[in-house]
Amino acid sequence: MGNGVQPLDPVAIQIGSISVKWYGVIIASAVVIALLLALSEANKRKMDKEIIVDLLIWAIPISIISARIYYVIFEWDFYKNNLGEIVKIWHGGIAIYGALIGAVLTAVIFSRIKKISFWQLADVVAPSLIIAQAIGRWGNFMNQEAHGAETTRAFLEGLHLPDFIINQMYIDGAYYQPTFLYESLWNVLGFIVLLIIRRTKIRSGELFLSYVIWYSFGRFFIEGMRTDSLMWGDFRVSQVLSLLLIVLSIGLIIYRRLKMNPPYYMEDKFGKVVKKK
Repeated sequence: MGNGVQPLDPVAIQIGSISVKWYGVIIASAVVIALLLALSEANKRKMDKEIIVDLLIWAIPISIISARIYYVIFEWDFYKNNLGEIVKIWHGGIAIYGALIGAVLTAVIFSRIKKISFWQLADVVAPSLIIAQAIGRWGNFMNQEAHGAETTRAFLEGLHLPDFIINQMYIDGAYYQPTFLYESLWNVLGFIVLLIIRRTKIRSGELFLSYVIWYSFGRFFIEGMRTDSLMWGDFRVSQVLSLLLIVLSIGLIIYRRLKMNPPYYMEDKFGKVVKKK
């Protein structure tokens, strides 16, 4: 690579012809951390922890498939002439919003089958989702993707970023905005906000809806900086969906409070989540 800057090796382990890439390692680590956190949350809410494991067994493959379907739909101009590429997910092309849609639909059906509250289940996994997304963006970093527009090294140094991030943002002869980092940091902050909200008196489902609002708000602005957005005509798909999700989530909070009167939940001084009427 020019300018004397070398990117990080995307391959974590090479065994013969088999390559284990950092992207996969980072995503797998995010899933494990999310699972452990969700199990801890389930314990605080006195929920059977096996329910979380069972949900994950279904949600992971369905989310991957739905993330791919979402991407293919909005890149159909390419895939309609290259049908064989649709199943080649290893060539890249998945979308986090597609994964989230698949995960939520899976949780809705799963909760009905298990005869448990979807909203209670969603509240349990909300902190896990956002921290997993924060970690997962570093897989994009290793692949030098999900970046923003071209910028200068001086600008990146002005952000006081470590050299390994600045150097990794040098792609094909130019430096780019580290939008992966912006979203990762936004999600870490969102994780902290959710932990704070959890200690307040909130109604069932509102922790999950707060996650949706927080993530969508940040994603709307960060998406506007990216150069690889999926498009719907002249609109960036993720920005349109972000706005819809914010409006829908706020509307659901208001509607459920006025019409459904869901129970309150609050974390007590011992860290247990207790139900309040």
